[in-house]
Amino acid sequence: MVKCGCQPGHVAYNKLISSICGNEELPSSDVLELAENAYSKMLADGVVLNKIDVSNFARCLCSVGNFEKACKIIHEMMRKGFIPDTSTYSKVIAHLGNASKVENTFLLFEEMKENGVVPDVRTYTILIDSFCKVGLIEQARNWFDEMVKGGCAPNVVTYTDLIHAYLKARKVSKADELFEMMLSKGCIPNVVTYTALIDGHCKAGQIEKACQVFARMQTNAEILDVGLYFKEVDNEAKTPNVYTYGALVDGLCKAYKVKEAHELLEAMSASGCKPNRVVFGALIDGFCKVGKLDEAQEVFSEMLEHGYDPNTFIYSSLMNRLFKDKRMDLALKVLSKMLENSCTPDVIIYTEMIDGLCKSGKTDEAYKLMLMMEEKGCYPNVVTYTAMIDGFGKAGKIDKGLKLLEQMDSKGCAPDFVTYKVLINHCCNVGQLDKAHELLEEMTQTHWQRHISGYRKIVEGFNKDFIMSLGLLDEVRKSESLPVIPLYGTLSNSFIKAGRLEAALQLHQELASF
Repeated sequence: MVKCGCQPGHVAYNKLISSICGNEELPSSDVLELAENAYSKMLADGVVLNKIDVSNFARCLCSVGNFEKACKIIHEMMRKGFIPDTSTYSKVIAHLGNASKVENTFLLFEEMKENGVVPDVRTYTILIDSFCKVGLIEQARNWFDEMVKGGCAPNVVTYTDLIHAYLKARKVSKADELFEMMLSKGCIPNVVTYTALIDGHCKAGQIEKACQVFARMQTNAEILDVGLYFKEVDNEAKTPNVYTYGALVDGLCKAYKVKEAHELLEAMSASGCKPNRVVFGALIDGFCKVGKLDEAQEVFSEMLEHGYDPNTFIYSSLMNRLFKDKRMDLALKVLSKMLENSCTPDVIIYTEMIDGLCKSGKTDEAYKLMLMMEEKGCYPNVVTYTAMIDGFGKAGKIDKGLKLLEQMDSKGCAPDFVTYKVLINHCCNVGQLDKAHELLEEMTQTHWQRHISGYRKIVEGFNKDFIMSLGLLDEVRKSESLPVIPLYGTLSNSFIKAGRLEAALQLHQELASF
């Protein structure tokens, strides 16, 4: 155009800037550079600006994270006599909200009202959603109340955003109140609203309420489209979708109502809604937790027929059940299958396998598995090492346990109180009292964890006044758990039984010196 002597006007520049901003293939830095060059050339050529040009450029700046410059452009627009309209403000507020720039979102919204630009339902909904995402639910509710008071009727997305936020914060009663208000105002919930409510009630343990919401959803004659802000869900959904069913199946399984959950899976398939791996996984886990391994395997087979490969969660559920049923051979087969399917076990699964083998007296197999997990790039943690050390101790292989403790230090995995407790007890059981004493001293000097709430039961039987009399008042204030005391008692008793009273007295003096 320029070479032909045809000077581009604001319409051509607007199309150019809009096209640049909408390009998703270019890196954001290139998009910004191209848009800035076009905008600068437009100004240099003396093209008369209009609000569309400025709006497009401001949106482009927001999309690449340059929010300060976007706001500056809007202010330049105002100095030139253009007052941004509701759509321009809403688009910039949306970008700011998506980037969690809540303070900037609030300031721009206030500026919008000061300039006499009236927010519409989309502006308010964007603002409410932004505040909800960062956990500022009460402020979001204030905006909601303001829009209602001002005569701007919330739509299904506005209600759903706030309901979802309440549920996420475990404020189920407030979500229910808002849902009833939504119905009373004639705003029909969509599939996302119902799914959020069902999922929220399930997570709160209110399974009966979740079932009631599900029943209400099915009897509703009309469920509106999901809308602009929920693009990840099918916009044409008029009935419960896979997420709705999945939330309820998971909730029922966690409440141990696996029979009802299985019936729901069958109803789901009958309605033409294909279950996904998450739904199958929840049901498999549910059957495993209630000890129904055969039913879990049936669902597992059904999942394979639907073309879904098991994931780490599903394998872990199956192996947990097999451990509890002491079916270690089958658990090893599941692990082998897992490796064959390139589904890498995590440290939790390996540790459960190692612990299960140790408890079955198969310490050599457990140790081989621990070496294999390292070869596979999954490194043992303190729980893995402790389980293996305990296995060696129960098998009378104390030296191997002590060697493993040395390996922990060399590999940068610090032993914790439990590791020492297990090893000290095993040393006492086989009469290696000097070694146990050495470990106790090492633990108190370097690895005494002061905040272990799980060991509160260990101090039962000790009078709190007695604990404080030992000079441990500050420790008691920090934590009611003082797990080191019983270890001193265990070792003292072992020395007394062995006739080594001087050593027992020394331990008593060490304890009193803390």
